[in-house]
Amino acid sequence: MSVVEYRHLITTGTPHKPLLKRLPTHAGRNSRGVITMRHQGGGNKKLYRIFDFAQLKLDVPATVETIEYDPYRTAFIALVLYRDGERAYVLSPKDLKVGDRIVAGEHAPLTTGNRLPLKNIPVGTFVYNVESKPDSGGKFARSAGTYAELLAHEGNAAILKFSSKEVRQVNSRSFASIGQVSNPDYALANWGKAGKSRWLGIRPTVRASAMNPVDHKYGGGEGKQPRGTRRPKDIWGNITGGKKTRNRKKWSQKFIMQRRPKVR
Repeated sequence: MSVVEYRHLITTGTPHKPLLKRLPTHAGRNSRGVITMRHQGGGNKKLYRIFDFAQLKLDVPATVETIEYDPYRTAFIALVLYRDGERAYVLSPKDLKVGDRIVAGEHAPLTTGNRLPLKNIPVGTFVYNVESKPDSGGKFARSAGTYAELLAHEGNAAILKFSSKEVRQVNSRSFASIGQVSNPDYALANWGKAGKSRWLGIRPTVRASAMNPVDHKYGGGEGKQPRGTRRPKDIWGNITGGKKTRNRKKWSQKFIMQRRPKVR
């Protein structure tokens, strides 16, 4: 097992109570109680932090009060206090410290944590929590260690290259925050035992070839039998291997200029 040592990265273990709420657990079941997403259920109890992905308080400076762990996301979060007295949780970028001041606005300074439109950010800058369209709130580059590099400005579009190597067009009026998301070492963590998965609400996955024929297309046979079918399939017989799952008619399809490379 290898884990990220949080103690020197977060400043408090007590969250801000007015920004907490309990989310209902569904354990992968729909409104009729039927399992639609397998291998979910159990796990430690946790409270959701009410989050501000949009940061619409423009030109109102905020001071970072704490850097905290969030059980619902891989990155760290920051509790900020605005000049008007309101508190909010925002994504914490790498190297943000308690006492730092951040601000969102059309002409905010180009410092880590500040938020401004892509049209006012120079080419080559790393950004995170990027809006897909203006005033929609951050959608891209929100998980631990991720970022988007601003490659170019073309008319009303900004060209972004994400850490996954995908290249995409985004409206230049969309807001983005300067920097890289915190906790980049999360990708190096190794849970090390099955119990850690259970704590996170992930139930065991049984190999299809170990099932009976009635339960899966790969089931049956004596011992470690081969798959018995040429194409890889899911439990219902739908082709899975190499089949593209993204909807070709999705509204944002036209903005993807280069897809991320296939993992071998």
